[in-house]
Amino acid sequence: MNDQKVAIVTGSSSGIGLESALLLARNGYITYATMRAPEKDTPIKAAVQKEGLPIRVVQLDVTDDSSVKNAVDHIISEAGRIDVLVNNAGYALGGALEDLSMEEIKSQYETNLFGLIRVTQAVLPTMRKQRSGRILNLSSGAGIFGYPGGSAYVSTKFAVEGLSESIAYELEPFGIKVILIEPGFIRTNFANAMVVAKKAQDPASPYSELMQKIMASASELAKNASDAELVANVILDAASNPNPRLRYLAGKDVESWAAGKKNMDELEFFNMIKKLTT
Repeated sequence: MNDQKVAIVTGSSSGIGLESALLLARNGYITYATMRAPEKDTPIKAAVQKEGLPIRVVQLDVTDDSSVKNAVDHIISEAGRIDVLVNNAGYALGGALEDLSMEEIKSQYETNLFGLIRVTQAVLPTMRKQRSGRILNLSSGAGIFGYPGGSAYVSTKFAVEGLSESIAYELEPFGIKVILIEPGFIRTNFANAMVVAKKAQDPASPYSELMQKIMASASELAKNASDAELVANVILDAASNPNPRLRYLAGKDVESWAAGKKNMDELEFFNMIKKLTT
């Protein structure tokens, strides 16, 4: 197994994680599709049986120190190396800041930021010894600009952006590349799995009308969303490119918004996002 490249993908039970694990395996990577609940491995198992793909399903809960350690130790003992880590596990918490409880915000950070850090720290000693490796962190258009109702989610993605940019300097001398993937709206169950804060669901909330507008706008934007396969292809390109960029946008919508952020003045961009979302 040591002559084949090894990839780990977190949050592989559905969406971008599932499609990325499948595509990496189809392109010769021994792929460890990790997920918090391995009983959700039916789509992966079906593809493995049909196509004979080199995929192993491993239980890994990014919010649990021992789960992360056990999973990475198992992968290293079995495969002997780690070439690519795709930090994909995450979810969105929706609600105006005043309606978010501290526990809800902490849970959002525990998965989207601290979970990513846990897994990255666990694979780094192996990548350093190899003097090679790719760490692909799933950010978002929400890592470039904010929007109403997304303060918790957006702030985790801004943190992922800053973290990734910083460690890119630290890890370059060891032959390790750090890459940010920034998708726009993607046609997955991600939006359906959005956690709406408890208080934000209360019709008596002073932000109730705003949240209704935001949810309606999100449903409209989702109609023109890209497929998860588009992001998986960007991930494969970034994982295999000999000279990858630090950032990869994934989706026509986020390309347009990123261009607006770059070329508009702040008030113009603020008004554009306000019009899009409310």
